[in-house]
Amino acid sequence: MPKVVLVNPEIPPNTGNIARTCAATSTELHLVGPLGFELSDRYLKRAGLDYWVYVKLHYHPTLEDFQAYHRQQQGRWLGFTTTGKYNYIHYPFQDDDWLLFGCETKGLPAEVLAQCDATLRIPMEQTGVRSLNLSVSAALGLFEARRQLGYLG
Repeated sequence: MPKVVLVNPEIPPNTGNIARTCAATSTELHLVGPLGFELSDRYLKRAGLDYWVYVKLHYHPTLEDFQAYHRQQQGRWLGFTTTGKYNYIHYPFQDDDWLLFGCETKGLPAEVLAQCDATLRIPMEQTGVRSLNLSVSAALGLFEARRQLGYLG
């Protein structure tokens, strides 16, 4: 099953909402530091409600720690970015994909994008809107991957 990876998230409620989505779908959530908040942040906990016991949470203090962890696993890195090469709806997801999302203000760092097997974008009609909320983007990406892979039953 695809995994969700947040690289340097800054806003606790966004991460909490994504954690809730991951709990509901039994999806692993990987947080790559540095984070813009403490894992004990009350807004993070509040957004995740009482579902934290269902979250398969992995914390990697640095990008290097995450890279070392990933080397022991399988799967492609798919970076979601406003400048992605592929429309996420038309991209063929695989069961062992890692869906990477960057921080709310800067997106994925260039060094992470350079390591991605593909970059995906969520198309937007209004050119004046730069991006969607991080938790919305993560949910769209995860549910499209799950739809394609037959997990929506």
